[in-house]
Amino acid sequence: MILGIETSCDETAAALVTVDGHIRANVVSSQADLHAQYGGVVPEVASRRHLELVGPVVREALGEAGVTLDDVDKVAVTQGPGLVGALLVGLAAAKAIAWSRRLPLAPVDHLRGHVASLYLEPDPVEPPFLCLLASGGHTLLLDVRGYEDEQVLGTTLDDAAGEAFDKGARLLGLGYPGGREVDRLARDGDPAAYDFPVAQVPGLDFSFSGLKTSLLYATRELSADELDARRADLAASYQRAIIRALVGRVREAAAQLGSPRIAVVGGVASNSELRAALPDAALAPLPLCTDNAAMIASAGRFAATLAYPGYLGLDAYASR
Repeated sequence: MILGIETSCDETAAALVTVDGHIRANVVSSQADLHAQYGGVVPEVASRRHLELVGPVVREALGEAGVTLDDVDKVAVTQGPGLVGALLVGLAAAKAIAWSRRLPLAPVDHLRGHVASLYLEPDPVEPPFLCLLASGGHTLLLDVRGYEDEQVLGTTLDDAAGEAFDKGARLLGLGYPGGREVDRLARDGDPAAYDFPVAQVPGLDFSFSGLKTSLLYATRELSADELDARRADLAASYQRAIIRALVGRVREAAAQLGSPRIAVVGGVASNSELRAALPDAALAPLPLCTDNAAMIASAGRFAATLAYPGYLGLDAYASR
């Protein structure tokens, strides 16, 4: 039994996962409502909230799984990347639990955690595969060759896809989290109403800053009443441009690699248009798209494990 802990951004999460990938419990306490009043995540606020929640979330996960710490064989925790203050809360909690029980600890890369969400039951995906990882902080194309072996084929040169959704939502006067709000509103709009550009950058990289600027100019040209009337069309067209950029790169990479199996993970993987655009892809289950601890525990099955007490000096990292 592996206890996973995740606090990289604004979700405080704990999960219990067996060594064969069966989820016994997966508890997530989201801070979305807390940060909505600021229009985005405030790192210091997130860190303080993690301090309040990490203990109760771990206890709830143990109760949901019907186990105690006596049944835990390993602790897995997100080491990075993410907000350093937030990461340190989860890391300190994981160290304390592991040290008190003389358990080994597996530090997990958050991005590998997203990929490892595909390795869980009931429909685990086995490498090799081409993986699109699209979230609020990262957009990557990965050639996944093994459980701990992947090559980065492309990344974003500026904003991540999820960040582009959040910034677009703010320009449109929508709430937070922006991706969910844009997706919801886009269902009532015409995706062909505006011809937003898809950046053409070398290789398999992504760029979304120009798209964001195009949306800014489009909103500036409208009066308040016109913006209100065209908001759904703007959302649908903006979303379509982001999805075109993601899917286009995925298809290019698949062709270069000889059309391997495609998988999609990360928060943006919950977007309805992206899921419809890649119907044959292995898609992370919706509850495992956003940050959660089950994916961290899953990655902990394969990550290098530190024996007691060698992990006490372990530090967090903000970026790869």
